[in-house]
Amino acid sequence: MTSAPRTVVHLLRHGEVHNPDGVLYGRLDGYHLSELGTRMAQAAARHLEDHDVTHVVASSLTRAHETAAPVAASHGVDITVDDRVIEAGNSFEGEQVGSMSPLAFVHPRYWGRIVNPLRPSWGEPYSEIATRMVEAVADAREHARGHEAVIVSHQLPIWTLRNQLAGKRLWHDPRRRECRLASLTTFTYVGDELESITYSEPAAALVSESRGGTG
Repeated sequence: MTSAPRTVVHLLRHGEVHNPDGVLYGRLDGYHLSELGTRMAQAAARHLEDHDVTHVVASSLTRAHETAAPVAASHGVDITVDDRVIEAGNSFEGEQVGSMSPLAFVHPRYWGRIVNPLRPSWGEPYSEIATRMVEAVADAREHARGHEAVIVSHQLPIWTLRNQLAGKRLWHDPRRRECRLASLTTFTYVGDELESITYSEPAAALVSESRGGTG
């Protein structure tokens, strides 16, 4: 009897972005990795060097492509663009949030956006993020069946996917997301059945140097 193939899909969050003005860049393109972010991407690539990666996917955003590049190069594969793994839509996109106090968001002009944090009312619904991410992972798993795939995405989509596949609620406290810069959230399948979810931080030594990230 032939056993079902084991397929691994790694969700890699991009590295630190050069964003000195503290803009919530969201889906705005043109935000490149910082020098530190480039080192984070290289650390993730080194971590995956001896893995059987046959398929690399990234959203169309610059920071995702720049993070995927060293992984793809080390395995001699092209980067497949899939915007089902793009950053979540957010109505605060473009705001200079780095300098804003949390109290700023109680200003009347923001009330309509923050009325329902469980949906959330300020951006793309968690349920829609989960649906597109699950579909993207299913396609990547099919392309890499019996091997490993790497998908470079963004913090909220990765965390939403993890909650969905773990059978947890999708709404959450953003401060409690376990998805730091250049981290790997890894889904292992036997056939089409999810066997395990694991988390690792190949660039952990560099994260302490970071100013943080917003996507």
